[in-house]
Amino acid sequence: MLRLSGAELTIRLLENQGVTCIAGIPGGFNLPLYDALGRSGKIRHVLARHEQGAGFMAQGMARVSGRPGVLFATSGPGATNTLTALADARMDSVPLVCITGQVPQSMIGTDAFQEVDIYGMSIPATKHNFLVRSPEELPKVIAEAFSIAVSDRPGPVLVDIPRDVQVAAAGVDCLPEPGKASPMPEPDSAALSRAAELLNAAERPLLLIGGGTSSPQAAAAVLEFIEQQHIPAVMSLQGLGVVPHGHEMAVGMLGMHGARASNMLVEECDVLVVVGARLGDRATGRLDSFCPKSGLIHIDIDASEVGKLRMPQVGLTADATQALRLLMPLLQPRRRDCWLDRVADCKVTHGLRFDREDDILSPYGIIRHVADLLTDEAVIATDVGQHQMRVAQAYPMSRPRQWLTSGGLGTMGFGLPAAIGAALELRGGTAVCFTGDGSLLMNIQEMATAAETGANVKIILCNNNGLGLVQQQQDLFFDGRITCSAYTTRTDFVQIAKGFGLPAARLNTEKDPQRVLKEFLAKPGPCLIEVQVRAEDKVFPMVPPGAANSQMIEGSPL
Repeated sequence: MLRLSGAELTIRLLENQGVTCIAGIPGGFNLPLYDALGRSGKIRHVLARHEQGAGFMAQGMARVSGRPGVLFATSGPGATNTLTALADARMDSVPLVCITGQVPQSMIGTDAFQEVDIYGMSIPATKHNFLVRSPEELPKVIAEAFSIAVSDRPGPVLVDIPRDVQVAAAGVDCLPEPGKASPMPEPDSAALSRAAELLNAAERPLLLIGGGTSSPQAAAAVLEFIEQQHIPAVMSLQGLGVVPHGHEMAVGMLGMHGARASNMLVEECDVLVVVGARLGDRATGRLDSFCPKSGLIHIDIDASEVGKLRMPQVGLTADATQALRLLMPLLQPRRRDCWLDRVADCKVTHGLRFDREDDILSPYGIIRHVADLLTDEAVIATDVGQHQMRVAQAYPMSRPRQWLTSGGLGTMGFGLPAAIGAALELRGGTAVCFTGDGSLLMNIQEMATAAETGANVKIILCNNNGLGLVQQQQDLFFDGRITCSAYTTRTDFVQIAKGFGLPAARLNTEKDPQRVLKEFLAKPGPCLIEVQVRAEDKVFPMVPPGAANSQMIEGSPL
């Protein structure tokens, strides 16, 4: 029998789960865990500069691997700093296991130094959470945490371990089986038959794919489905990359800043098959005007999403891969040439157009030039704002798990730490972080982590000296009153990056910006490349807030 402290047992259990990297920050009430981690030899630790950054690094690891990312934080402010990253993971269905230290149990409820009820506070931000009362509970709790994180709809799990549990000894005969995803039940056969009937009778079917299809297995099933059935596909923000850019059946992103073609075809289809998307408002626009004349088939792994916003003709609670593979044999393969001709014409006539895309110093031009210089192996992360929407519109995503962005929560500060986590998970692979000055300032301290780890992260900063997407809405919908969203001083990000130890360049002042960009992207390790862009450049097309997708505008409505 092994005699281990709770902290030693926790690290052994994480090793047993196959964890190889943890992001976090030590503090007074998780030091026993860190002491045991330092003696592990099997798990690398990445010292973040802020616990929110650690949470997004863990997300980056999880989003590119499909396995739970792991982060450590101490009690009190350390634990509360993780909440934004946990809520973000909850909204975007990212598996995380967050392990926090806590004051000793005898001090809980006494307002002790750095005590906070993270168990209670994290309930709405997590899929599940645990407060460990004894070291004997740890084998069951850690295995369950990993199982819950990846089962059904993935999400974050928090495990709060008081310091007395970390230092108490426990006898262990053997480690439990690692926690893994529980199997999904077979989709309802009657519902599959009804879905097949609707699709076989459809003349204008359309697929809407979301983040629930972002695994390689689900993406392969989606490709097989649309190619076998000749059914075009539109994508939510999180569904980008599932169908390769340029595929003849790919229409493009729908929603607030999607292609007009995508929004038009959703209105014109007679059956919409929604797979792994929750029909969020940024995708649907005003819900009562979203595909009002079409039949709806909704396939989602989360039963609570099916019928939550729109009642479908057929609802299937199922894994996307399993549902599509069971549905295909029930369908009659056919080409609907009139519909496919309409789709092709709509893509040509109402597809996206990019202003000044050949100009490397323009908002779209820098995106296109970066794409031309990188292979499909590069991971593309963004922060939140105009740059995010432009990258979603213009970057040629070609595979699942290539695209990392904060969708549901829309968290500024996501991009840099997520890209660091992705680059570390890929063991030297390239991760690009497209960001804006407002977003980069939210977690700029993680440049130090990038420099320290040597993560191959390329920061592409589109700097308009303000909160661009906020200014866009103020200009369009608040009579041009730019209130509290323009910076009155200009930050020198190039000098700051160099201060953190990163090579940096401002393309606007370079004699040959294309050569500099190529050199920076080719050299291993982190760097920052700034392009100063105009604040007045807006992202179009755009659905005004509260409007229907059919009311998309190409420019100022004023």
